[in-house]
Amino acid sequence: MSVVAPPSQSLVAQAAAEAAVTEMVIEPRRGWIAVNWAEIWQYRELLYFLVWRDLKVRYKQTVLGIAWAVLQPLLSTFVFTIIFGQLAKIPSSGFPYAVFVYAGLLPFSFFQSGVNQAGLSLINQQNLLTKIYFPRLFVPTASIGAGLVDMTISFGVYAVILGYYHFMPSWQVVFIPGLILLTILATLGLGYLLAALTVTYRDFRYVIPFMLQIFMYASPVVFPVTLVPEQYRWILALNPLTGIIDGYRSAILGQPWHLQTLGVSIATTLLLFTFGLFYFRKTERRFADIA
Repeated sequence: MSVVAPPSQSLVAQAAAEAAVTEMVIEPRRGWIAVNWAEIWQYRELLYFLVWRDLKVRYKQTVLGIAWAVLQPLLSTFVFTIIFGQLAKIPSSGFPYAVFVYAGLLPFSFFQSGVNQAGLSLINQQNLLTKIYFPRLFVPTASIGAGLVDMTISFGVYAVILGYYHFMPSWQVVFIPGLILLTILATLGLGYLLAALTVTYRDFRYVIPFMLQIFMYASPVVFPVTLVPEQYRWILALNPLTGIIDGYRSAILGQPWHLQTLGVSIATTLLLFTFGLFYFRKTERRFADIA
């Protein structure tokens, strides 16, 4: 008859240490927004894999695959050039209309795709929300992060268009990274807000496409900001995309900067991002119960 020796104190201590390491206590955070930035950084690899997963799902079992990222802005540019450039004769500040409108489509296409994907991200992945714990902000953020790949491809397509028209970008393209950051913040802000609202009010899934269509015509994508009388431009600038789109054209095409319009858009972008983040965090505790 064999006798099992009791575990040594060192093994017991090691097991207790491992148990303490793997134990997680989820507690509410204090503060107005209460974002656990240390936790966000700790789970950063998870965000990377969520972005990679969204990219693969987006182009899985498609005929053209990632070529859709090229065709969509090209087809939109072609249609807008015919309708608004040739038929409606909308001014393009002295530039070929295709060059002019594509500079506006660069940020707007990213914004449109990111908000649409982020707004529906939580209800599309409700099983994930109810099974495991991870920072919920990663779900809409990953949807928007996948759009950065499409935006990078769109910049390459725009370089081809500029080469076709023998146009050299302005030296002010050095400001493009800052404008991209503003575009991301505006997209995240509205994406967080709509993602949280859609979980609670499911009819928002039908509101999002209609709202984005309104954004399309309320933003200077197909027309220049100068087409609006100067005394009313501040109203147009309340749309955060107004100053952002106009900034892209100034940076790439060398147009004069409308600093007042850009300043108002920066303020509304930061306000939208802060409010979207606040509302998301405020309602996050209910996601697992109502998803």
